[in-house]
Amino acid sequence: MSKTLLYGATKVDEDNQAYSAVASLKQFQWRNRVFVIFADKKNARAARQENQLLADRDALQDRDIVILKIASGNVREVFGAGENLEAAAIADDLGDPTAGEFAAYLVGKDGTVKLKLSEPISRGELLAIIDSMPVRAAEIASDKQQTCEESGKRD
Repeated sequence: MSKTLLYGATKVDEDNQAYSAVASLKQFQWRNRVFVIFADKKNARAARQENQLLADRDALQDRDIVILKIASGNVREVFGAGENLEAAAIADDLGDPTAGEFAAYLVGKDGTVKLKLSEPISRGELLAIIDSMPVRAAEIASDKQQTCEESGKRD
């Protein structure tokens, strides 16, 4: 399986397309992580990827994930919601994946592409990658602090 991880850089090169915000998905920036699935001709791998991820909707919601599927020039919101999404614009911003071939991209809350896939990824592996990201680590720490503060108020 071909996987390209694009996060973890300490310096962001604004001219490098891999680290520039995805314009057509800007509405999600700092609110959601977006997982974009490009369907293959027979839709088999795309359907398998969808089913794999949707098996744990609570985990998707906890991580603020929106899942979009692009097939036949249309965008379908698989999980979560967006507005005025254009398949061609998203495909263009993500480097125009080969039509009819499976591809998937994870776009972080900062709006940059974090992961490119040419084969479906397991739910556990995707969640582990997300959980290792700095923004997610900060969210987890904030949630723990809030929980501690709430439990302290009850005493």
